[in-house]
Amino acid sequence: MTYTFVALFLLMIGYVIYLNAFRADDLNSNRYNTKHDANLDKYIRGPILSSDGSVLAQTQTNEDGTETRVYPYANIFAHVIGYSTNGKSGLESYCSNDLLDSHASVLTQLKDQNDRKTMGDTVVVTLNATLQNSAYQALGSYNGAVIALEPKTGKILAMVSKPDYDPNVIGEIWESVITDSSSSVLLNRATQGLYPPGSTFKILTTLAYMRQRPIDYKKFSFDCNSQLTVNDVTIRCYNSTVHGKVDLEGAFAHSCNAAFAQIGLNLDDREFHSMCEELLFNKALPTTLQHSTSQFVLNEDSSYGEEMTTAIGQGNTLVTPLHMALLTAAIANGGIMMKPYLVDHIEAVDGVLVSKTAPAKYKRVMTTEESRILTEMMKETVAGGTATELSWYGFTAAGKTGSAEYGANGNEGTHSWFVGFSNVYDPDLVVAVIAEDGGTGSQTAVPIAAQVFQTYYSIKEN
Repeated sequence: MTYTFVALFLLMIGYVIYLNAFRADDLNSNRYNTKHDANLDKYIRGPILSSDGSVLAQTQTNEDGTETRVYPYANIFAHVIGYSTNGKSGLESYCSNDLLDSHASVLTQLKDQNDRKTMGDTVVVTLNATLQNSAYQALGSYNGAVIALEPKTGKILAMVSKPDYDPNVIGEIWESVITDSSSSVLLNRATQGLYPPGSTFKILTTLAYMRQRPIDYKKFSFDCNSQLTVNDVTIRCYNSTVHGKVDLEGAFAHSCNAAFAQIGLNLDDREFHSMCEELLFNKALPTTLQHSTSQFVLNEDSSYGEEMTTAIGQGNTLVTPLHMALLTAAIANGGIMMKPYLVDHIEAVDGVLVSKTAPAKYKRVMTTEESRILTEMMKETVAGGTATELSWYGFTAAGKTGSAEYGANGNEGTHSWFVGFSNVYDPDLVVAVIAEDGGTGSQTAVPIAAQVFQTYYSIKEN
């Protein structure tokens, strides 16, 4: 009995150490954790600032002593910053423990306590207010998402989701928002939206083909007459385009569905499934941000129709914009995926640095040579393929467009995709765009991405 109690005690101590060492951030940001709310009587909720010094959230003390949380940019940062009334979301939730704590000097805190509560710590995020506003305006009236991040660090510079809401009045609109199931206004589509990837998935199909056919892929040739039919299944190129004779690079650049359907028939389904899981389909992404899990379904007994549709990014495959941004960033970063992050540093009200986030490598997800080959194909997509609009500006770019069809029985549509990066041989910005019902990627998503890239370089020049 004594040994049993000793063992249980040691297990309990070990679990407490584990929670404090490895799960502290998750527990502190959990919506059911009310520990930080107990500090409301001691601290004023601290501000959230952008990387360029703009106030994204702050607490205003009213004449009657009550406090109001104010969001100067209203809808523009709604999902990523979140709200702190009627519960909490976004960074207001994740950083709540930091915002309701103070690491200011003892003298500062004593001085504050003479006449008012102490101001909580300041959270400085990686988001750039100018770039965020540009991405928000570029997405326009489309529902969807835009993400911009640094491939070498994982630092997120912009994260937009629509439809959106004004967090300044979340209490007033709460009932209408939570009862409107059709638009899912509170859903952060950048991290939680699940979409068919369309032709952006051809990046993964190409990688699978390169790995399974390391010699044959270089000799790939397909004569496209606008479609490929196998028994009762027909895969058509967009708008019934006849691409003629194409090699793998040409099929990729011009997004030839028929060629990639043929590639899908030539792949080993089990190996394809295994590779996609290595690239985080059906798994959690390396981030503490709340996100959905991308889905890939292809079994050993899958039909030829499933193989063909999966290869072109249709079928049962679903992906989040954040996931596609991370995969693209890995290509831009020589095959290494970095962990994405939103909090740059935390500082006390008197300027004392509390903590700073250092870029962190997740793992190598492809070889340097694989990333180089995919980069060249994505570069050709911009130079003479479906993303040529990006070749008109003063920066080099590499990317992949997508036109993702969805729905059935009269509820069909096409989402517009683009994923890519700029400054091809020394990449500095990755952009992922999904515009719901936007049509082709070249039609809608590419111009949106172009505006974000342009703004980024405008910021760098100034």
